[in-house]
Amino acid sequence: MKLLGFLPFFALPLAFAATKDSKSQLVSLAATGNGVIRLDASAFDLLTAPNRDWSASIHFTALDKRRRCAPCKEFDPAWNSVAKAWATVPAEQRDNHFFATLDFDEAPTVFQKLNLASAPVVWVYGPTEGPRASARNVPSKYDFSNGFEAEPLAQHLSNHTPIPIPYKAPIDWARWITFISGLLGFALTLRFIAPVLQSRWTWAAITIVTSLTMTGGFMFTRIRGSPYTGADGSWIAGGYQNQFGQEVQVVALIYGTLAFSVVMLTMIVPYQTSPARQRLQVYLWSGVLMLIYSVLVTLFRVKNRGYPFKLLL
Repeated sequence: MKLLGFLPFFALPLAFAATKDSKSQLVSLAATGNGVIRLDASAFDLLTAPNRDWSASIHFTALDKRRRCAPCKEFDPAWNSVAKAWATVPAEQRDNHFFATLDFDEAPTVFQKLNLASAPVVWVYGPTEGPRASARNVPSKYDFSNGFEAEPLAQHLSNHTPIPIPYKAPIDWARWITFISGLLGFALTLRFIAPVLQSRWTWAAITIVTSLTMTGGFMFTRIRGSPYTGADGSWIAGGYQNQFGQEVQVVALIYGTLAFSVVMLTMIVPYQTSPARQRLQVYLWSGVLMLIYSVLVTLFRVKNRGYPFKLLL
């Protein structure tokens, strides 16, 4: 009977040997899967055994086309890249933390047992024995609030690995090629349009167009969020406190035409050498000035029926 009390001590070497054998199997599976263990129900039970001195990051997914899981396909490359980065660390640390993927179609019973109704999901199982053992028996769940990118995933999982995961984001060659192409295109364009940009007339035209647009009420409509036209297709809003987007364009065109007529009468017509041509241009631009100003006054009357003034129209 006294010998029965020593049986647990004889069982310790056997338990240690079983644990060591389990880890050897996991190391072999990880090497076969290029750093990622492909799980089924039995392999999952082996990886999450109650007595383990290793930790594990498990990716629950559903990659089969029948599942139509777009997030699963989007996240899978990031997961594999982080696992591949972990596979480069020395074996002393690498063999104490495993990366594994469990597909729904490979082990649906595991999903049911864990009450998983969606994918992708990442859980981290900590060690239950050894110097890294934690009192917490519940696995840690990764929060996808940072998206499906690999870098935040690696930073989070590094909190559970023996050493930080040496993940480095790959060079985005497409982004660099696009940037360089755009830069070269801009430089070539700038070379051809430099004379235009350096011309004072270009900036004078930009200044005039901007001034006319703002005078026409552009900022007024932007601040108030006014529609381009009315619901019935009208472009004139009733009242002085209302204005449509198309009305801004019309008013700016009217002001621009009036200003251009005045400039022609004051800056161009006086320098005409032919009296007949000068007289013709005086009549022409005076007529344009009177006609367009009549349109402006008519616009005021349409917006406010009580407007008392009228000219030609």
